[in-house]
Amino acid sequence: MGLVMYAYTTTADIPSVDFDMHSLPCEEIHYWRKHPNLHGWMECLYHERGGADMDFNCATLRLTPQDLDRLERDVRVGVLPYTRGFFFGESQLTSEERDDDLEFIAGAREAIAAGLNVFYTSWW
Repeated sequence: MGLVMYAYTTTADIPSVDFDMHSLPCEEIHYWRKHPNLHGWMECLYHERGGADMDFNCATLRLTPQDLDRLERDVRVGVLPYTRGFFFGESQLTSEERDDDLEFIAGAREAIAAGLNVFYTSWW
């Protein structure tokens, strides 16, 4: 048991937050396990957008090119917010974790350039 995090693509037109992903055609493009600092970054963006799930558990968040630019900057300078949770584990802050985040960003940008929507969700 613990924090599992996913990024998906979809051809469907989706709102910024709080949509039912189970009714969408979607494909997983990235998976993380116990990377709470990235999850905390996503949670901040989710609440900025008016997300209603106070726990940010199984919630959905669409990512835009501007979000990816902001995320890349924060990953590169190492300012993802320190995030804790009972099932979350700890972000490792290693170059491998950083490289994995940057790989996700590159893949998400490619998907958006191909006309797909990208979204994030998690479960803990």
